[in-house]
Amino acid sequence: MTQDEMKQAVAQAAVDHIKGRLKDDSIIGVGTGSTANCFIDALATIKNDFAGAVASSDATAERLRGHGIEVFDLNAVSEMEFYIDGADEFDRHLNLIKGGGGALTREKIVAAVAREFVCIVDQSKQVDLLGTFPLPVEVIPMARSHVGRQLAALGGQPVYRDGVVTDNGNVILDLHDLDILDPKALEVQINNIVGVVTNGLFARRGADIILMGTQEGVQTIRSA
Repeated sequence: MTQDEMKQAVAQAAVDHIKGRLKDDSIIGVGTGSTANCFIDALATIKNDFAGAVASSDATAERLRGHGIEVFDLNAVSEMEFYIDGADEFDRHLNLIKGGGGALTREKIVAAVAREFVCIVDQSKQVDLLGTFPLPVEVIPMARSHVGRQLAALGGQPVYRDGVVTDNGNVILDLHDLDILDPKALEVQINNIVGVVTNGLFARRGADIILMGTQEGVQTIRSA
């Protein structure tokens, strides 16, 4: 099974996971990235079973609308049962690194509202210790140098993601070469740096369930 086939398999598994629990007025949160795109394509097959979706990026909103799925502003949504998204890394405690696609802030906001966060990944994303994938940090542009110095003081190597502007109008620093021993503590520590919007650690609100595509099929992982 190729990586693309694993992504399609976990996308369909996520649709199967939620479809029996949807109501006519259900709103689904949808993430950003290649695996999330596979989910959107699979979700379109049951688009008449729910009211619509909240998108974590402009690109996701465009893809949802392209399938005829109504996109809601999160401020107009009082409750949301599910958030479905991928991840760049995850550990056995279901802590995640996200933000490789640059949508980490909106992803974190939508995930915070949802009652259940279903993370869909292929097996290459599973690690024993987070930090091999550079940790994205969204930063107010005028604070880029200040935040970079503060991140370097943590022991990592911050690298400006050249040419990238988020949907919020900010920039991203990717923090390399940092072993993340305590994801929850580091998430708070980085977010407390003045000028940081948020970082790509999803630990304080990690995944509730992970659907992982493997050569043998889709595995369901819950927190150890």
